[in-house]
Amino acid sequence: MTDTTSDTTTDTDTVACCAPLVRAPLDAATAVVLARRLRALADPTRLRLVSLVAAHDGAEACVCDLIEPVGLSQPTVSHHLKILVDAGILTRDKRGVWAFYTLVDGALDALAGVLRTADPR
Repeated sequence: MTDTTSDTTTDTDTVACCAPLVRAPLDAATAVVLARRLRALADPTRLRLVSLVAAHDGAEACVCDLIEPVGLSQPTVSHHLKILVDAGILTRDKRGVWAFYTLVDGALDALAGVLRTADPR
């Protein structure tokens, strides 16, 4: 049984479509989505978890593989991962008793695109 959990459909589209902050003002809805994502990444443990997941074999990691590297308990790691999933940065795939996490395609690129100050050329 596979239970993929993520609320990224609207959020990723909202942030991905937006011009850099310096080119046009953000509308209120986009600002809420962007702030939520930035808050999720503004924690050292969550930044490490994103990096660990992305660098893991196949760019997918089981929660059991993330506990030791960050030095926190399984419930604490799961809490941080839930925040990243809710923010649309990671997706979760439940397989039996374990959950596997992957980086949402384009999620970090979309954030970088909104934060850049000039068009890449």
